[in-house]
Amino acid sequence: MRLLHTSDWHIGRTFHGVDLLADQARSLESLAEIVAEQRVDVVLLPGDVYDRSIPSADAIAVCNRGFEAIRAAGAVIVATSGNHDSPTRLGALGSFAAAGGLHLRTSVADLRRPVVLGDEYGEIACYGIPYLEPEITRVELGVPQARSHAEILDAAMSRVRADLESRGGVRSVVLAHAFVVGGEATGSERSISVGGVETVPMGAFEGIDYVALGHLHSPQTLSESIRYSGSPLPYSFAERSHRKAVWIADLGPEGLTGVERHDLPRVRGLTQLTGELEELLDDPAHAEAEEHYVSANLTDHARPVDALRRLRQRFPHAVHVEWIRPEGNPDLRYRERVHGRRDTEVAHSFLADVRREPTDTEMAWLTRALAAATAEREVAEAQPVDAGERTA
Repeated sequence: MRLLHTSDWHIGRTFHGVDLLADQARSLESLAEIVAEQRVDVVLLPGDVYDRSIPSADAIAVCNRGFEAIRAAGAVIVATSGNHDSPTRLGALGSFAAAGGLHLRTSVADLRRPVVLGDEYGEIACYGIPYLEPEITRVELGVPQARSHAEILDAAMSRVRADLESRGGVRSVVLAHAFVVGGEATGSERSISVGGVETVPMGAFEGIDYVALGHLHSPQTLSESIRYSGSPLPYSFAERSHRKAVWIADLGPEGLTGVERHDLPRVRGLTQLTGELEELLDDPAHAEAEEHYVSANLTDHARPVDALRRLRQRFPHAVHVEWIRPEGNPDLRYRERVHGRRDTEVAHSFLADVRREPTDTEMAWLTRALAAATAEREVAEAQPVDAGERTA
C-alpha cells in the first residue's frame, strides 16, 4: 500500500495580512496531481487542516475542493485535528464523510477506532491521534494526574496498542499532532506548551510501522519510520529557504519497505531585501523578486515616506517593510557623542536639538544651575556616613 504524508495545511491562514486562499488552492491541486502520478492509495493528514477553529466559508470551500480532488485522483484520506482546528467542528460530519472516503479522527473515543485499510497482503490499521490538550483530556484518558504532553500521548498510545494487539499483529500506521523530541520548529508554528511541557519522546511510537507527524512546518526525518512532512506552503520569511515536500511511504507484507521525498512546486517565492528604498526600486538584480512575497529592511538615513506603497509599484506582493537605522543603536551613539564633553556643552546641544539655539542669557542661567547642582552633589558626597547607615 502506498501512503502520502502531508500536514499543516492551515487553510484560511493569512500572510502579513494577505489572503493565501488562492495559493492554498493551488498547493492542494499539486497534491492531487502527485496522488495521481504516484498511484497513492491513502493520504495521511495529521492535523491543522484549518488555521482557525471557526474557518470562513471560503476556507471551507477551498478545503473541500482539495479533498474532492484527492479523492478523484484515487486516494482515500485519513485526517486528524490539530491545535488550530476545532475537533468538534472538523469531526461533526465524520460518519457521513467516511462514506465518501474521508476518514476523520478528532476525539479520544476515536483512539480505539482505527481506519482499517486492506491490500493484497492483508489489513492495515490506521490510528489517528488528534492534538490532545492535557488539561482537557487527561480525565477522559484515565490519567487525571497527567500534566505533560508526554504523559497524555503515552495514555493515548496505550489505547492504540491495546486495540492493535487485539487485531493479531496487523500492520500499523499512526497519525499524531505533537512536538516530538528531535524535531525543529520554524517559527511559524503556534506553541502547544499550554497545559504542560510540549515535547514528547520518539519512544512513544515504538513498534508502529509508519508514524505521520504534524505540527512542525518543515519536512523532517526523526527516524526511518517517524517523520514530519511540514506545511505545503511557507508561512513565515524564516521558511523562505525551505523546499516544501511530502513523503510517500510504501508498506509491504512485513511493514515499511521504503520512504521517498517528493518536493512540491513553489506557488510563490519569498524574498527578503535589504537596502535603501531607491536602490531596491531601481536595481535590476532584484528582478526575480517582482513575483515573490517581499519583506524589505530599509537602511535609508531618514525613514522613507509611504515606503510599502512605493515598493508595491515594483513588487506587487510586498507584504512587510521595516526601517533599520543605519547608524545602529541610537542609545549607544548618544553616549559616544557626549563622552568627554562638559555638562554645559551637552545641555547646549540638547536645547539646540529639541527647541532652538539657546541665547546667552539662557546659557548663563543654565551654567549657574549646573554649578549649583554640582556643588550640592559634592557637599553631599563629603558628608560623613552615619554609623547606623554604615551597619545597615
